[in-house]
Amino acid sequence: MFNNDDVLAALKGVTGPDGKTSLPESGAISGVSIRDGKVFLSIAVEPEQAKTAEPMRAAAEAALKKLPGVAGAMVALTAERAPQPSATHHAKQPAHPASKGVGLDKVKKIVAVASGKGGVGKSTTAANLAIALARLGLQVGLLDADVFGPSVPRIFALDRKPDTAPDGKSILPIEKYGVKLMSIGFMVPQEQAVVWRGPLVMSAISQLLRDVAWGELDILIVDMPPGTGDVQLSLAQNAKLSGAVIVSTPQDLALIDARRGISMFNQVNVPILGVFENMSYFLCPHCGGRSEIFAHGGARLEAEKAGVPFLGEAPLDIAIREGADSGRPTMAAAPESSQAAPYVALAEKVRDAVMREAPQMPKITIG
Repeated sequence: MFNNDDVLAALKGVTGPDGKTSLPESGAISGVSIRDGKVFLSIAVEPEQAKTAEPMRAAAEAALKKLPGVAGAMVALTAERAPQPSATHHAKQPAHPASKGVGLDKVKKIVAVASGKGGVGKSTTAANLAIALARLGLQVGLLDADVFGPSVPRIFALDRKPDTAPDGKSILPIEKYGVKLMSIGFMVPQEQAVVWRGPLVMSAISQLLRDVAWGELDILIVDMPPGTGDVQLSLAQNAKLSGAVIVSTPQDLALIDARRGISMFNQVNVPILGVFENMSYFLCPHCGGRSEIFAHGGARLEAEKAGVPFLGEAPLDIAIREGADSGRPTMAAAPESSQAAPYVALAEKVRDAVMREAPQMPKITIG
């Protein structure tokens, strides 16, 4: 096995942020972690150096991957303070070009499942949507981009770490229920908190997009972090999203945040596929009575106001909750059930919206 000294020795040939001193001697290494044969390294740079420091980061990662016994390496840039571009700045900027790394070169469409706030069932919706799309015959991946609160390991009952691809450079997604899965939660123990600054988070998400061997995919579903901050904006831009599904509950507080989510995607020119209302109503399993605990119909009205499609509603149902907690989402445990029907309809609408082929121009024959 190798240790921290071996890691530092492997980095001696990499120049630090000043362009002169070797990385280990520069004092820029802010953290080294070795787990299960994988090396996680963070390099502290000034915020304005973030873009120019990318070659250094890549060189450090390449050097670590050559270290005997290393199963994988992740090098991230971090800073004491991150630049805070204003919403106005974002609005004036066109969406960035795709960050088409090795992992995304065979992915046809990328769709975000997002919410303006946490606790609305976004991850449960994303998981059931991904499985439903797979059942429709598509090749599907699901990326859990919620670094601080990854849900995919729990929803799919997975506690093992992904394997390294034969090329030794990329990570193989874990496949279950016909969906290729990746989450930071596969690398970090469930009880361990992820305490990272913004640049480190973005670097980790970028690697989950770039360094995962997704292979041929029709659709990659991205379970976005809740909120509308810089992390969400950068992810929306750099992943070159084909569209976004906004998940909300019917209550006014959640709808206010849903509006922010719609606004965020509009600012970075990502098409809004529509709004999906979760926890729309509750059906008592004993008497069959219907209770609208969080009100009802608010998401449909919000979609109409925003001029975007309404994608359906899922009930607050104990079977859906139990499925997510037990590792057997509704679409896997009971795909023909009434609880699964909203997710099937959602999958069909998403498929039709993003996989629709461009119309063929008529051929004109002269003579």
